[in-house]
Amino acid sequence: MKENTKTTFASVFEEDVYKGLTSFPKYLLSKYFYDKKGDKLFQEIMNLPEYYLTNCEYDILDKNTREIAHKFNSTNGFDLIELGAGDGKKTKLLLKQLINDNVDFTYLPIDISQNALDDLEASLHEEIPGLLVKTQQGTYIKTLEKLADYNSRKKVILVLGSNIGNLLHEDAISFLKQIQSAMGPEDMLFMGFDQKKNPQTILDAYNDPTGVTAAFNKNILHRINTELKGDFDVDSFLHWETYDPETGTAKSFLVSKIPQVVKIKSLDLKINFDAWETIHTEISQKYDDAIVRWLAKEANLQVTSSFTDEKEYYKNYIFRNIQ
Repeated sequence: MKENTKTTFASVFEEDVYKGLTSFPKYLLSKYFYDKKGDKLFQEIMNLPEYYLTNCEYDILDKNTREIAHKFNSTNGFDLIELGAGDGKKTKLLLKQLINDNVDFTYLPIDISQNALDDLEASLHEEIPGLLVKTQQGTYIKTLEKLADYNSRKKVILVLGSNIGNLLHEDAISFLKQIQSAMGPEDMLFMGFDQKKNPQTILDAYNDPTGVTAAFNKNILHRINTELKGDFDVDSFLHWETYDPETGTAKSFLVSKIPQVVKIKSLDLKINFDAWETIHTEISQKYDDAIVRWLAKEANLQVTSSFTDEKEYYKNYIFRNIQ
């Protein structure tokens, strides 16, 4: 149940929080996990032994750097555009290889977090001084609208970390179609997809025993308290993870342990929670080759190459536009 009178919003964050918490069932968007504190927590998550995704993709890039860099290269140079660049740890393997090979390219990292971009740019200037880098803060939607503007030479679009996994298949196809519409015949998409595997391995990756993942998910409640003058009792919510091996969908929830009322002053909003009522915060989709090929076909793309780790937990695929 809810009581609300808010009709105008001072920010997109306000509007999204309002929409999510006045819906049934309730939800909040995972992109709001990320602020300075959230960025730090996610860096901790990527270093957890249970969170296999980062190490698997790092190993793929480390062992195949030369071959991948060769596939990216073009006679007239290219623009390397990364969506959701983060700390750039994995991308730096490719960047260093390309610089060592004297390849003509410009690196354009894009991220929703300006804090992450500032840290990345500083580290790149120190670690790879010869690199031409142009950062850009923004959401995927804004970025995709501008992709077609990069048409003077080959584009290589980089999406690491299985970020596409945050989208249900219908939305993933729309996302891929937006990328495809901006791709020319020579352009490439290099994207990571977490693979289906032992369900327990997947559950452990999103529910570590140290509680870092729980703190990361709950950070969105802290942001609401701080930025929107909310009064969430964060400790009264439980982080909960589920995984359906049939659909390959992992879901994250915050579950109210008790009946409670939450007020958000900036939204002039009062939200009633029943005991064990949920707030859905994130999905993390898992894939196999057949699903990836189907998604690609629906978006008029074609898989031309793929790379995997030794356990086959994770894969990076190269896609071309179907002309």
